[in-house]
Amino acid sequence: MEDTYRSIERPSQGIYKEKGSKFLSFAYPVENEEEIQDLVHQLKKQYHDARHHCYAYILGKDMKNFRSNDDGEPNHSAGDPILGQIRSNELTQILIVVVRYFGGTKLGVGGLIRAYKTAAADAILSAEIVEKTVMVPLEFSFGYLSMDEIMRTVKRYNLKIISQAFDNSCRIKVACRESQAEEVIGVLSEVPTSSQVK
Repeated sequence: MEDTYRSIERPSQGIYKEKGSKFLSFAYPVENEEEIQDLVHQLKKQYHDARHHCYAYILGKDMKNFRSNDDGEPNHSAGDPILGQIRSNELTQILIVVVRYFGGTKLGVGGLIRAYKTAAADAILSAEIVEKTVMVPLEFSFGYLSMDEIMRTVKRYNLKIISQAFDNSCRIKVACRESQAEEVIGVLSEVPTSSQVK
């Protein structure tokens, strides 16, 4: 099972200017739609004097959750070119917002498409593209006597411990590579007194 995807390591910026219009582009690594709405809202607040705040995003390893927004520009002249740049770079878990300051001269639909595409491409060019891994949370409870065996499994599969509680009954929550989850669940469920919580 393929459990890696390409995204950007940290936020980046780009810019494109044409006939007095200024297109400021911002790329962000994102986890969910709530985070996307917050970022778009922040940019609208920060650049409140700009005429348009157009954006596109793709979420999910399979890249099936996506959206583009023209924010008042002619249909498909802003959001789609931004989305096209994300797709052509095979990126996901990413949001790109392009803020436009109107310079007084209309660019026409073709000019707008080129401007939004170029601005988005510039933000991607400034970014560090990385390969990330899809992680899934697993939670287990087990008896104290099984601690060594559980910890050996954690080390063997390079699981990242999210939280742990050691008492009469112990609980541990780990992040596991999606492609290894089934195998890890199988190994841990064979540990005496171990039970998967979720």
